[in-house]
Amino acid sequence: MMALERTLQSSAAVEGLGLFTGEHCRCVIHPAEIGRGVSFQYHGMQIPVGVDSICHRPVHRAFEGMPARCSAVGNGETTVWLVEHVLSALTGLGISNAVIEVSHGELPILDGSSLGFVEAIQRAGIEDQDAPVDPLVVSKPVRVGCGDSWIEVVPAELCSYEYTIDYGVGSPIKRATVRWDGGVKDYIERIAPARTFCLKHEAEALVAGGLFGHVEQGEMLVFDDDGPMDNGLRHVDECGLHKLLDLIGDVALIGRPIVGEIRAHKSGHALAHEFAKAVVLAQ
Repeated sequence: MMALERTLQSSAAVEGLGLFTGEHCRCVIHPAEIGRGVSFQYHGMQIPVGVDSICHRPVHRAFEGMPARCSAVGNGETTVWLVEHVLSALTGLGISNAVIEVSHGELPILDGSSLGFVEAIQRAGIEDQDAPVDPLVVSKPVRVGCGDSWIEVVPAELCSYEYTIDYGVGSPIKRATVRWDGGVKDYIERIAPARTFCLKHEAEALVAGGLFGHVEQGEMLVFDDDGPMDNGLRHVDECGLHKLLDLIGDVALIGRPIVGEIRAHKSGHALAHEFAKAVVLAQ
């Protein structure tokens, strides 16, 4: 049976602090009509999600000259950062059409996962719409990469995602290969709760650069040589699952559901942005 487009039954509100700005952020995810797709609304302006809206402005001066540390969309006049978690949630729940109204240029980080967005959408309700999904069907392989970091997609009858995380021998972050075959229940239970993370030396460098002064120790998933500091894992492969969560959200920047088998190895946001553009260009 052909999948139908989906939207929310009512609006879903989520609010909390921004990870990079420390400011209070609120977003409201509204239902949208058939064929609308997903867009952000900020300062009265609409930013449709698509590869042309991918923005490379750094979210903080500490990241100038560095690869992207999150995903952002913009229209030349304004930018909205940290969009990957809400886009991942919408993809995981199979939602095609939504308008995400934001009060600030950064979405709330919540607990570092997409679970808060998923739960808010579930409370608002989800409904099928009277139109079939029009996906981007991958017709030929596409691969982008740099060294041993790469992302590829090959033609397939359905959509699937696979991510391999590998920080090397001796790292407290476990090497793992994790996969999502598009099931909503699996996304909600296994992927949505997976939180963002970093290594202790990375966190210390970012704090020295003026970031995360509002974050209490234990609120972030930070790893020292012995494992997560003042925290525990929700899943033995939580780090790999969060990278998978991010990949799903970054691929959503294509602006349409995708049909193909996507595999990634040690990739990050910057490479995912390159991949999204390459997939659209190739089809």
